[in-house]
Amino acid sequence: MSIFDGKLNIEVSSASGIEAVTKREITSLGYTPGGAEYGRILFEGDWTDVLRANMFLRTAGRVRVLVGTFDATDFDALFDGTESVDWQDIIPLDGKILVTAKSIKSKLFALSNIQSIVKKAIVTKLCRVHKVNKLSESGAEYSVEASIINDTVRLTLDTSGAGLHKRGYRTWLGEAPIRETLASAIIQLSVWNPDRPLIDPFCGSGTIPIEAALIGLNIAPGIQREFSCEHFSNAPSVRGVVQEEAEQLVNRDREIRISGFDINPEAIKLALRHAEKAGVRDKIHLQVADMRNLSSRFSHGVIVTNPPYGERLMKEDELRELYRDFGKVFNSLDEWCAYVITSYMAFEKYFGKKATKTRKLYNSELECNLYQYLGKPPKMRFDEVHKNPRLLR
Repeated sequence: MSIFDGKLNIEVSSASGIEAVTKREITSLGYTPGGAEYGRILFEGDWTDVLRANMFLRTAGRVRVLVGTFDATDFDALFDGTESVDWQDIIPLDGKILVTAKSIKSKLFALSNIQSIVKKAIVTKLCRVHKVNKLSESGAEYSVEASIINDTVRLTLDTSGAGLHKRGYRTWLGEAPIRETLASAIIQLSVWNPDRPLIDPFCGSGTIPIEAALIGLNIAPGIQREFSCEHFSNAPSVRGVVQEEAEQLVNRDREIRISGFDINPEAIKLALRHAEKAGVRDKIHLQVADMRNLSSRFSHGVIVTNPPYGERLMKEDELRELYRDFGKVFNSLDEWCAYVITSYMAFEKYFGKKATKTRKLYNSELECNLYQYLGKPPKMRFDEVHKNPRLLR
């Protein structure tokens, strides 16, 4: 029996600072995640669950399947442990084998050597089982990661292909874009829900408003893309089942109030193209506008934004003035909340207000803070309270 036919140890990667969000997502899909260690979260499932994780997780980086684990403090042990895996049940004779490596607190730390040894062991096993002298590697890609932590090797098979932040809608990039997975995580960390207005006054190419619309309409982030595991010849075909589930969950009738503004007309052009490709163009308002002119007739809305920061986009004095004006605009809004991610350490000083809470996040490799400003929550209607009896306690 192939490993793809039984229970699997599924490993989800998550960026530093958002692991708790990813764990909540895994739980909401009906699984029981383990603890997050070095940005990896484990849970059990079958092959359909692998594709569901790829399809529905908004904040995960990749989904991998654990195929082998053993201890190794030298290259002989690494080779023998790798060769002991039943690779013939995983990779077909023509499979293209790619190996990546990482090492943390281990005696084996030369990544290029680890990659070379692991690939040699896989090829040796396949050649021996199939009684051939050479592999063509002309077929689908099979990417194996050798992760060595505290001298314990974990061999995992990547099932995602391109990183899961690549939803398929953002094909034209603007300046300093935020990753889709991080944008979604910040929205989920916020108090926003589809009944409240959301504004991004520095929307750039539109990632935050688009991700909010996908959440608000319950559109799975992977609904428009494919995953490398769909090309695994030894694995069952389950895309149709998962795709149907994703399409049935979409709620396009929901009214949402999401807006994105940017002073740069070219950025808004990109945002409009991305929103169109994501299928949410008719659900969000995108417009060329200066943040300084921001206003809203609604109360209790939420600002989620990734404003300019760093010398590449603005000079220091321009940045300070921008943040001062942003703080004034925010104070003029009626009980709004704000979630602002920036690497500029003096943000609170020039924004003119200490954050209710801060959280360290990483925008790609850049260390940032998420500054969270909370206004008073909106009053719940009588009928809303009585739909939730626990609120009366």
